[in-house]
Amino acid sequence: MNPKLATFLKAVVPILVALASIFVIAGYAASPEFHAATIASLDEKTGTVLELTAASTAASAAITLLPGDTATPIADKLAELSSYFLIVISAIYLEKYLTTITGYAAFVILIPAACLLLSVNAFARRHQLRRIAWKLIVFALAVALVIPASVRVSDIIDETYASSIHSTINAAIQTTEEISEEEAAEEIQEAETAGGLKGFFTGVKDTVSNTGDHIKRILNNFINALAVMLVTSCLIPILVMVFFVWIAKILMNSEVDFLPRRRESGREEMADGSKA
Repeated sequence: MNPKLATFLKAVVPILVALASIFVIAGYAASPEFHAATIASLDEKTGTVLELTAASTAASAAITLLPGDTATPIADKLAELSSYFLIVISAIYLEKYLTTITGYAAFVILIPAACLLLSVNAFARRHQLRRIAWKLIVFALAVALVIPASVRVSDIIDETYASSIHSTINAAIQTTEEISEEEAAEEIQEAETAGGLKGFFTGVKDTVSNTGDHIKRILNNFINALAVMLVTSCLIPILVMVFFVWIAKILMNSEVDFLPRRRESGREEMADGSKA
């Protein structure tokens, strides 16, 4: 091939790829429709966390209606869980926003910048420019894939614990209904009617005794559900991001050359002119 034509193609093709990345690929990569499955999964997680938050808050409020202070520490612990669920919701919303932002950053900023460096390198013929360009491409792909990959891994874990989480929500709702203010008032009234003051204290004792163990199980279930949500919504995305960074670092530090070698005057030379 004519050397001038080859240089021209090396300069023009990356520019065409950059334009396609900005005006074609980025439109898909940054659109909510392209990430519909990922966003739907994150929305489902948000709904689950909101249900857990509402159930724990309602259960805490209902437990405080029980006579005496026996269940008060459990009610306080359930109320504290709301702040942790808020952390999970914040992490989920961050993933949701980054889903489209990372696609935009990869195909509008990083890959076009890499293509520009490759185009300039067609004339400058600097090995360092070409290496930086390929590093940007690898990093861009890692940025674009990290959120969908982390959501997929989280979904696999969620499928395992989905039934237990929903059981926790249903049990908390049932407990809240059982120890609601209206039923507590009815039990106290029945106790007073049956045995006066002595019957009142007996009813109080029976109420706390019968619900205490069940409430403790509900608290344990909430803690387990919170642990699962923290792992799937906070820890897994971080671990997946670290994994992608590690892979990208290995590829970017690799000495593998993407251009073919050529032989001139009996000696092997690299395409950028450096001798092997």
